[in-house]
Amino acid sequence: MPKGYQGMVDGGDNIVEVSWESVSSILQVGGTVIGSARCKSFRTREGRLQAAYNLVQRGITNLCVIGGDGSLTGANLFREEWSGLLEELAQKGKIDEEAVKKYAYLNIVGMVGSIDNDFCGTDMTIGTDSALHRIIEVVDAIMTTAQSHQRTFVLEVMGRHCGYLALVSALACGADWVFIPEYPPEEGWEDSMCVKLSENRARKKRLNIIIVAEGAIDCHNKPITSEKVKDLVVQRLGFDTRVTILGHVQRGGTPSAFDRILASRMGVEAVLALLEATPATPACVVSLSGNQAVRLPLMECVQMTQEVQKAMDEGRFVEAVRLRGRSFENNLNTYKLLSHKKPDAELPKTNFNVAVLNVGAPAAGMNAAVRAAVRVGITEGHKMFAVIDGFEGFARGKIKEISWGDVGGWTGQGGSILGTKRTLPAKYLEKIADQMRTNNINALMVIGGFEAYESCLQLHEARSRFEEFCVPICVLPATISNNVPGTDFSIGADTALNAIVETCDRIKQSASGTKRRVFIIETMGGYCGYLANMGALAAGADAAYIFEEQFDIRELQANVEHLTEKMKTSIQRGLVLRNENCNENYTTDFIYQLYSEEGKGVFDCRKNVLGHMQQGGAPSPFDRNFGTKISAKAMQWISKKLKETYRKGKVFANTDDSVCLLGMRRRNLVFQPVAELKTETDFVHRIPKEQWWLKLRPLMKILAKYKTSYDVSDSGQLEHVAMHSPKEAETGAI
Repeated sequence: MPKGYQGMVDGGDNIVEVSWESVSSILQVGGTVIGSARCKSFRTREGRLQAAYNLVQRGITNLCVIGGDGSLTGANLFREEWSGLLEELAQKGKIDEEAVKKYAYLNIVGMVGSIDNDFCGTDMTIGTDSALHRIIEVVDAIMTTAQSHQRTFVLEVMGRHCGYLALVSALACGADWVFIPEYPPEEGWEDSMCVKLSENRARKKRLNIIIVAEGAIDCHNKPITSEKVKDLVVQRLGFDTRVTILGHVQRGGTPSAFDRILASRMGVEAVLALLEATPATPACVVSLSGNQAVRLPLMECVQMTQEVQKAMDEGRFVEAVRLRGRSFENNLNTYKLLSHKKPDAELPKTNFNVAVLNVGAPAAGMNAAVRAAVRVGITEGHKMFAVIDGFEGFARGKIKEISWGDVGGWTGQGGSILGTKRTLPAKYLEKIADQMRTNNINALMVIGGFEAYESCLQLHEARSRFEEFCVPICVLPATISNNVPGTDFSIGADTALNAIVETCDRIKQSASGTKRRVFIIETMGGYCGYLANMGALAAGADAAYIFEEQFDIRELQANVEHLTEKMKTSIQRGLVLRNENCNENYTTDFIYQLYSEEGKGVFDCRKNVLGHMQQGGAPSPFDRNFGTKISAKAMQWISKKLKETYRKGKVFANTDDSVCLLGMRRRNLVFQPVAELKTETDFVHRIPKEQWWLKLRPLMKILAKYKTSYDVSDSGQLEHVAMHSPKEAETGAI
C-alpha cells in the first residue's frame, strides 16, 4: 500500500496487488520503496471510515503495519473501531449487510521500523543497525582526521526521545563522553567532563569524541546541545573543537546484513501471526528478544513506550532506563564501566593476575573484546596481562602487563592487535604451565574461534597433571565462521556477513547493464555454512550450497532449470553462493562449469572467490558492541570465580564449571562448561551438531521462489511484556 495510511484513505491506485517480480531487487534498497507518509486525515474518524471502505472494496481484512509507535497506535485504534466503521458504512448505504458479516474482523500485526530503537518490548527495531553503520562510518572517518590534528569532535546523532543510537555508538567507538535523554549528567558535569578531557590529552590521546543525542537534557530538563558542549570545551580548555551533525544521513544508505535478516525473519513471523489470528487475539507486534522472534500485545508495548516518556518528563530517570528494557540497561552499565577510569586510590586491589589472549584466525571485534576485558579487569582490581601470539607466544613467555591507556582506541580496529595463532596448547603444556607459574596467572580469558574452544578443553583435561591450569578460564567465541558450539553468534561473523552482502550487491549491480548472467560466489567458513546461508538470505540469492545440507547432481540440475525459467522474466540475473567446504567434488569450478554448459544460450556465468576480504575490515557496530558486552560480562564472571576459588592464599579451581564458554543462546547470554559442550560438537568438521540458523534455510528458498515448507513449530506465541527485575537484567540480552 503506497504512501502508508494516506494511501489507505485515498484508495484508488494507492492499493495495488503485488506480484513476486514487483518486490524483486528491493532487498538492498534503503528507505521504503512503497513510500510512507504522515497522514492527518487517518487521525480523524472520517478518514478511518474512508480507509475502511477502501479495504472492504478489495476484501482486505489483514494488515501488516511497519512503523513507529504512532503508526502502530493508529492501527490498533482502527482495529477497535472496525465493526463500528462497517456499521456506519452500511447505514450510509455504501456497503451491504453481507459485506459487514463477511469482513467482520480486522487482524493487525505490527513490525517496528524505527532507527531510534525506541519501542519497548523488542531488543532491536528494523533500521537501527543500519543507522549505527552510518554513524560508525562517520566516526571512523573522523578518527583518522583527528589523529593528524589534535582535535575534539562533538558528534550529534538522532534520538529526540531515546538515546539508544548515541549510547551504542559511544560504546562502539570508545567515546570520551555521551549525553542521552535517559541518563542526564549529574550537577557540575561541566567540570567533570573538562577534567576528563584534559586528563586524556595529558595521556597523549590525540582525539576526544563526545556524542550528543539530539534530545539530550541535564538534570533540570534543560536541553544540552552540541553547540553548548563545543562552546564549553573551547572556553574552558581552549581545545580546537568541531561539531558534526549527522542528521538524515543516519536514515539513508543501504540496509546492513543484520537488518535484512531481521526484517526477513520478522516478515515471516508477521504473516504467520496474521494467519493464526482470531477475533479474540489482541493486535500483536512481532519483536526480537535476544536471537528469538516473539509476539507481544501491541498496546502493552505502546503503553510501556509511553511510560518511559512519562518517567523522563517527571525526572524518574532510573525508572526510565529500567523501562527501556534489559538490552538498553546493559548498554548503559557497560558504558559506565568502560569509559571512566577511577583514580588508582579508589580502585580495589585483589592481587589477582588475569591474562588475555587471542587464538585462531583473526576476527573483527577481537580488539574490542580485549579492550573491555582489560578495562573491566582493572576496575575490578586485578592486574591484567596480555599474551602475544596465542598459546605459541604464551609458551615462549611473550606476556606483558597491559594498562587502561594501552587499549584506548581499540574498538574500531580490525584483525587482532595482540597477534593470534592457530596452535593448540597440547604440545606446549609444560612451558605454558611454567609461564603461568612464573607470572602468577590466576585466570585466563581466551578470545577466538573453534581453536579457542578446543584449547580450553585441552587445558581442562590437563588439570590432573598441571595444577597451574586449575584456575577460572573463560572462552569468548570470536570467528567469522560462527562455528563454535554453545553460541548462536560469534564475534566477527556479522562483519564478515556485511562484507559478503556488500560484494554481492555490487556483483548484482554489475549485471544491470548485461542481461542474463548468473554469478557463483564462494564464501569462507570451513565446514560451517553460516556465512553462505545467511549471506544468501541477506543478498537475495537463488541458492546456497552448504555442507550441512547434502546435495547431489539432481539438485544442481533443478537449480539450473529454476534459473533458466527465471531468465524468461524481467529479472535476468542469478546469484548462487557456495560454502568453501560444502562438497569436495562439487567444487566452485565444477559448479561454474556445469552452470556454464547447461545455461548455454540462456545465460552466461561468472565466478568469484571472496577469500580473505571476509576476514578483514573495520568491525561492524554489532561486533564491537557484542564483543564489548560479552567480554565485560566474562570478566565479571572471572572475578566471581576467583573469589569463590581462593583458599589459603591461592586460587584452586578444578570443577567443570570453572572452564566455561560464554555464548548467546536464544534469549540469554549463558556460561556453559566446555566439558558439557563436547557432546554437542562434531570435532571432525569443527562445527556444532545442531545449528539454529538451519531453520531459516527454507525461508531463503521460499524467497527465491522454490516451493518448500517452512517449519512453524518454532514460531512465537503471544506473550506479555515482561517487566524484568534487576537480577534478570544481569543475565539478559545483548
